[in-house]
Amino acid sequence: MIIDYFDNESINEDIKNYIQRRIKAYGDLRYSYLVMNKKTPLHPTIISNYPLDWVKKYKKNSYHLIDPVILTAKDKVAPFAWDDNSVINKKSTDSAVFKLAREYNIVNGYTFVLHDNSNNMATLNISNGSDDSISFDESIEINKEKIQMLLILTHEKMLGLYQSNSDKNENRNPKIERDIFSPRENEILYWASVGKTYAEISIILGIKRSTVKFHIGNVVRKLGVLNAKHAIRLGIELKLIKPI
Repeated sequence: MIIDYFDNESINEDIKNYIQRRIKAYGDLRYSYLVMNKKTPLHPTIISNYPLDWVKKYKKNSYHLIDPVILTAKDKVAPFAWDDNSVINKKSTDSAVFKLAREYNIVNGYTFVLHDNSNNMATLNISNGSDDSISFDESIEINKEKIQMLLILTHEKMLGLYQSNSDKNENRNPKIERDIFSPRENEILYWASVGKTYAEISIILGIKRSTVKFHIGNVVRKLGVLNAKHAIRLGIELKLIKPI
C-alpha cells in the first residue's frame, strides 16, 4: 500500500525544522517544500516559511494546479530559475496565482525537483528573503548541488518518518493510491482531450449528451477549475487521463 497523503502535523513540523536548520547556510531565503502525488494531485502538502496567509490562499484555491512553476517542475529533473523560458511560457500575468505571488513579493526564485517511486513529486522552491538579488542568484548558482541534496535528504526523511508512523499504527488504514477519475469520467475526458465534441462523445459511448455534460461537471469540480477546457488541459498536463 502506498500512502498518498502527508498530514501529520508533528512530522511536518519536524521536517520544517530540519529544512530551516540547513537552508540558512545559503542566505536569507524563503522556501516552500511541496509534495504532490501526480496521480491524485488535489491535496498537496506544503511546508514553508512563506507568510501563513499565502500558504492558506494557495492551498484553498488549489493554485498548485495552475502554478507555472509547479507545471514546469512536473517535466523537469534539474533545478530551474523562475525566469527560465519553460516557466515564462506557462505564465499568465493576470492569473490569480501570479497576482498572489506579486502581493507577497514571491516572484523571483529557483525550484529544485525530485520525483520518487511512489508517483510523488517533491519541489523545494526558494525565493529571495532580502533585497540583494545579485547575492541571492550567486549563492544559488554556487550551491545548486548542495541544495538539490538538501531536497533529496529532506524527502527521504519525510518518507521515512511517515513509513515509521504507519508501521506503528496498525489499526490505521492508509489511503491506497487510486485513480482520480471514475472509468466513465476518464472515458469522456479522453475523448474530449482528442478533440471530440459532447455530441460525438455521446455517440461513441452510447450515452446521452446530458450524461456527458454531467460527468464533465464532476471532473471540473474534482480538479477545482472553472470550466471543461481548463479541466481537459490540466488532465493532459498532469497525465491524469488514461488512454483507452
